[in-house]
Amino acid sequence: MIEILNKVYEYILLYGMNVLAALLIVVIGKWVAGILARLLEKGLEKAKVNRTLASFAKNIVYFGILVFVVLAALNKLGVETTSFIALIGAAGLAVGLALQGSLANFAAGVMVIIFEPFHVGDYVEAGGAAGIVHEIQIFNTIIMSDDNKKFIVPNAKITGDKIAVYLDRPKKV
Repeated sequence: MIEILNKVYEYILLYGMNVLAALLIVVIGKWVAGILARLLEKGLEKAKVNRTLASFAKNIVYFGILVFVVLAALNKLGVETTSFIALIGAAGLAVGLALQGSLANFAAGVMVIIFEPFHVGDYVEAGGAAGIVHEIQIFNTIIMSDDNKKFIVPNAKITGDKIAVYLDRPKKV
């Protein structure tokens, strides 16, 4: 009986410390991820980057760090993480291929937000639509036509063609 208790004690010492270390990695990693993500967001806002883009970058950094933290904690527990990393890479590739059009619209939206070829309230001809820019979103731009039609134009279509901004038209929103 004493022999069994000694074995149990050894396992608790050996694996208990690994479990405690893994929990510490998760707690500290989550805390550090939050701090780094907030610092990035504040830095981007000070650099006058669009608020939507800054918030998106903050979330990407936060969850990216959390993935590494979870992998580090699993590794500390003795779980083989190379297969997880390969799985994450393959899933990323599959998602990237599946969302190819959406990613193109996202990249074009970032370009529209950063380079500002037009602003909300401008009268434009872009992506096959003409009217007043009502809203610029990360994936598409909403244009209201003179005859009260609402056009939702993918940003990739806008950046892939010419953009005409009329400077002499009255601005309305």
